[in-house]
Amino acid sequence: MVAYLVVGRTPWSQKIFNNIIQYYSGEWYFIGTPEELTINNIQKIQPRYIFFLHWSWKVPDELINNYECICFHMTDVPYGRGGSPLQNLIIRGHESTKLTALRMTQDFDAGPVYLKEDLCLAGNAEEIYIRATDLSAKMIGRIIQQEPEPVPQTGEVTNFKRRKPAESEIPQVPSLQNLHDFIRMLDAEGYPKAFIEHQGFRYEFSRAALYDGRIVADVRITPVKEPHA
Repeated sequence: MVAYLVVGRTPWSQKIFNNIIQYYSGEWYFIGTPEELTINNIQKIQPRYIFFLHWSWKVPDELINNYECICFHMTDVPYGRGGSPLQNLIIRGHESTKLTALRMTQDFDAGPVYLKEDLCLAGNAEEIYIRATDLSAKMIGRIIQQEPEPVPQTGEVTNFKRRKPAESEIPQVPSLQNLHDFIRMLDAEGYPKAFIEHQGFRYEFSRAALYDGRIVADVRITPVKEPHA
């Protein structure tokens, strides 16, 4: 029986594996931590493909060179290679994108493409990530059935820069729509929420809704931690 491996770090990655992917034909395995992603463990499985769902750590070159590793990138590559694709798309005003299944290489997001599917960018970040994960599962099903040959990327390369936690501080924005986009693009489990700091307190915003000329959102207020001397 053909073996396959899914690697993912988020709760929605584990959920889609448990509910959908593991029931595809073949023998399926799941890895959820960098510590498990070792050459020894992979050699025991000998997977036909290794699928990466929302993985934040560097994959060892030995793995990429010896196995067909496939990741799902939330841009129409070669546009938008690099980190924080969702946030970079929303902050640039995109309302939709492509979810791209591509073969992983030593160069980030530069490998050949298996499939591309339309992806809507409405909702908060976690909703979009869940939507993308559901779409990734369908694409995985197509890949294991059809085994398509990946096609090299063509066109002008645009690189995105990975965002840092400090960049979640809300900047000056020209409109409520821009502010709403800034809050929602960071609203996912494991991400630093949009925040402001004022008079010794940090205000972190989530679950933002824009309507009737106003934003209604949840706010979490904590004391600002003093830096260590």
